[in-house]
Amino acid sequence: MGIKNYRIDGVSCAGKTTVCTELQRRGYHAIHGDRELAYTGDLQTGEPVDTSNNEPGAWIWDVAKVRALVADRTHPVTFFCGGSRNSDRLIDLFDAVFVLELDLDTLNQRLAARPAHEWGGTAEEGEAFACFQHATNDGFTTHAIRINATAPLAIVVDTILAYTTK
Repeated sequence: MGIKNYRIDGVSCAGKTTVCTELQRRGYHAIHGDRELAYTGDLQTGEPVDTSNNEPGAWIWDVAKVRALVADRTHPVTFFCGGSRNSDRLIDLFDAVFVLELDLDTLNQRLAARPAHEWGGTAEEGEAFACFQHATNDGFTTHAIRINATAPLAIVVDTILAYTTK
């Protein structure tokens, strides 16, 4: 969707959705990946899975849809915001990847404030998540530009935009 395409990633509660909404408010073309591209699917095949019968699946993005969006050069810049477990299949599509980082205390505060119906909103999900992904940074490219997501929103977005104009 953009002549330049950027990915904004990070652990749950890092602020991906909030940053995406702020980019849109500022007039940038930004896609809420968790709302528009993601589904529960088989990590190897990409086929959707039915989680109602406890079939295991992963939160992934539709690779063909992302490729089609990137191929459309309508916008000068597009931001793809959200998490996916198949990001290794998408990394070559982006001019840069930003990873929103936060400390464990901030993560725990944000998880505690999250509604129970959202992922990570229960104590079990939050604790498992905080112990695993925050500690390991599992799934994030080592070449990403790290952004301090504990800063005020305006500063986080301004920092991202500063990198995109270089």
